[in-house]
Amino acid sequence: MPRAQPRYMGGQAVLEGVMMRGPSSWAVAIRDRDGSIKVEEHEVPGWAERYRNIPVLRGVMSLVESLGLGYRALTWSANQQVPEEDQVSEKVMGWAVAIAVIAFSALFIVLPALAGRSLGSLFHGSFPIVEGVARLGIFVVYLLAIGRLRDIRRVFEYHGAEHKAIAAYENGVELTPETAQQFSTAHVRCGTNFLLTVMIVAIVVYSVIPRPNLLFVIGSRVVLIPLIAGLSYEVIRWAAKNMNHAIVRALMRPGLMLQRLTTRRPDLDQLEVAITSLRAVMTAEQIAEVDARAGLLVPAVAPAV
Repeated sequence: MPRAQPRYMGGQAVLEGVMMRGPSSWAVAIRDRDGSIKVEEHEVPGWAERYRNIPVLRGVMSLVESLGLGYRALTWSANQQVPEEDQVSEKVMGWAVAIAVIAFSALFIVLPALAGRSLGSLFHGSFPIVEGVARLGIFVVYLLAIGRLRDIRRVFEYHGAEHKAIAAYENGVELTPETAQQFSTAHVRCGTNFLLTVMIVAIVVYSVIPRPNLLFVIGSRVVLIPLIAGLSYEVIRWAAKNMNHAIVRALMRPGLMLQRLTTRRPDLDQLEVAITSLRAVMTAEQIAEVDARAGLLVPAVAPAV
């Protein structure tokens, strides 16, 4: 019987490691302080699976699920890098996330809205374009700034390792650090590409939203985040299925180029960690497939992003 494998794999770089996920399981592998590789594997909650046939909504639920898994993986990886008495509690991590959300809102919602309001009046109807360009500019500057931090550079290297390992898997080559190294660090389903797509879709959506005052503008941006995320998910899903067409590759090229700021070339040790995480998910998916064929589970459909 041929080996059952999920159609798509997704992932995320964490501190000194990589999280990989399939349709029904996810795993995170990190390089421990003693040099060994530590792995933890879990089942995917399956929230997005329930809405897989409903466009836009499936994207929103997939994003919520991915953020939840990413939060868990990041917390676990961070705690593996310090002694037990110094490990971060769920409460502390929750406060850190809350502060990050506030900072995100200020940088990517309030400041672009202020820029659009100040400069958009120069040209009739240019508010959403100025706002979108300002948001993209802030995003690029932000990536350039944090990319100079040593710990973030390490995360970006593991991000590159994640992409290379997935590319090796998708191209059907032997999963070794040496074979994975030959592939690009850019991938069409990357979160960086998704964020750029979000910014472009946002310009289109916001252009039809009234702007009676600044408070309404900021509030509408927050309320419409799920819709824009869901629409962007559909764009990436479509692009991933049609990358054999030249026009689609051209449309996705800016997002792939932007990944040069969020990925770095990994070394073989980092690729080994990424492949270990990927293999853990592949093994779990094989077991799930066997159980499904035996009638113990309902087969899951792999996420498109």
